Amino acid sequence: MVGEAADGTGAVNGAVTLKPDVVVMDVAMPGLNGAKATERLKKVCPAVKVLALTAHEDKAYLRQLLEAGASGYVLKRAAAGELVQAVRAVAGGGVYLDPALAAHVAGGFVSAAAAKEALSGTALSDREEEVVRLIAEGYSNKQIAARLRLSVKTVETYKARSLEKLGLRDRIDLVRYARQQGWLAPT
Repeated sequence: MVGEAADGTGAVNGAVTLKPDVVVMDVAMPGLNGAKATERLKKVCPAVKVLALTAHEDKAYLRQLLEAGASGYVLKRAAAGELVQAVRAVAGGGVYLDPALAAHVAGGFVSAAAAKEALSGTALSDREEEVVRLIAEGYSNKQIAARLRLSVKTVETYKARSLEKLGLRDRIDLVRYARQQGWLAPT
């Protein structure tokens, strides 16, 4: 961390002076709000990546920040590890969206490819994708193991890696993810 600011104007001025790789921008600040500050910052320092940090799950805030040039959007209630993951993804040139907001992305704010990158920051391997697809189709770990000629423990490892890469919590989230990717036939 190279600096901090109490308001949007201070954030922009500080970034111009300090030239950080990533600015973690609060959305609700006095004076110049996070969206306006991000827009100004991207004009004067286009190479600086902006990660919005907010308590707001409202899709209007999400849209404003993405349109202003933010590369990521993470909720304040996120675990510290998730914030670190978000900073790393944005610093590496990727996009990061809090998994709780991923449905908004899939709903059309950005392209499907950007939605996948935003969800994961790291693509699934072919085998991980295969396991996630089978989980989403309703197969148990034991059934997947038999079908793919793997041990149940190996299937569980692929599932755990996929959950971690995608920033998801459980099997239900994997099903939602698979549906958003278009991997499931409409019912």
